[in-house]
Amino acid sequence: MNMIYKLRFTILLVVIATAVRAQVPVKSLDYYLGEAKASSAVLKDYENQSKSAGIDSLIVRATAKPQVTGNGNGLYAPIVRGYGYDEVLSNGQALEAMLTVNYDLLNKKRINNQLQGIKIQSDSIRYAGQLSLFDLNRSIVDQYITAFASQQQVDFNREVVMLLNREEKLLKTLTRSNIYKQSEYLTFLVTLQQQQLSLKQAELQFKNDYATLNYLAGIADTTQATLAEPKLEREAFAGNKSFFTKRFELDSLKNINLKNGIDLNYKPKLGIYANGGYSSSLVLQPYKNFGTSVGFTFSVPIYDGHQKKMQYNKLALSANTVAGYRNFFSKQQSQQINLIRQQITQTNALFDKINEQIRFSKGLIEVDSKLLHTGDLKVSDFIIAINNYLSAQNLLQQTNINRLKLINQFNYWNR
Repeated sequence: MNMIYKLRFTILLVVIATAVRAQVPVKSLDYYLGEAKASSAVLKDYENQSKSAGIDSLIVRATAKPQVTGNGNGLYAPIVRGYGYDEVLSNGQALEAMLTVNYDLLNKKRINNQLQGIKIQSDSIRYAGQLSLFDLNRSIVDQYITAFASQQQVDFNREVVMLLNREEKLLKTLTRSNIYKQSEYLTFLVTLQQQQLSLKQAELQFKNDYATLNYLAGIADTTQATLAEPKLEREAFAGNKSFFTKRFELDSLKNINLKNGIDLNYKPKLGIYANGGYSSSLVLQPYKNFGTSVGFTFSVPIYDGHQKKMQYNKLALSANTVAGYRNFFSKQQSQQINLIRQQITQTNALFDKINEQIRFSKGLIEVDSKLLHTGDLKVSDFIIAINNYLSAQNLLQQTNINRLKLINQFNYWNR
């Protein structure tokens, strides 16, 4: 009857724990990635910068069209008792109101170069936004893995406490029957209390890791949730293609654009203008002083102290710097990926041995539990079996977490 009662009690605990867990919402890694992306102020900033670059291109296109301006001027220079400005110079009084149209005839290449520069700037903004998203995803995945590991630790510690609680009741009965010594029972009780304390610590650690995950994802909700197991798979090796080297390509394009801008600054400039309106000294028939005029402006650089060559030299130094950084980064990225791949392979090789150790440890606990019920086992031996099982499970959990974090790192750099 006693064994039947214990069995029913254990089943009841399992059912209650399952019901409580079922009421807790389950949240996946994709949920946190989506929330983090939606709440990121940095990503919104890059999005607005990209829209601003689009407006800049419209502004540049507008400058290629004829520019119309209206101007008005008035002057009155009185002469009092022979004192005043020379009327030959000032005319005494003047009034102007004109509408002027200016248009640059040789501006097409300059406009196209400016538009190309804005496109490069826009591509750089999109690249920075994508890189920021990758960084955000990496940090979210890494923290999700940490929080999920803490959750697993809580579940495992709770399982061990339930096991020890069940055995403690039996051991107390056997101790009262003088099958086990009081000292052995107390030794077991200390182990149980230590494991209960470990459970409390694991619960506190999970709360902290879970709160950190919500903080990184920009989630203000503090409701406790169950984290689904992260499904991370190592992506196929990208080879020589690299997302990260695109920034060096953009820097090279920027240098080319600047060089073209320098060349265009030394090209001839030709513009035409036309104006019409009213311009009069108000002295002789001012009502006839309405008119128009047309003209042109032309300029060509002749000598500026070899500034063009100096600017070329600066761009050459910048290009050498970009090439140096690109070569250095490519080597580092290759080494990083190879190292992570090697670590993943070595980590995967541990699972078979760890699972075998867990299987033996769990089998030993089952055998020792039966012997403990009959009084044919030392309590210290049972505690050793429990500790071995704990060590093996902790090793499995830590190895799996390391594997997931390595996959996260590999997927980040393998772009």
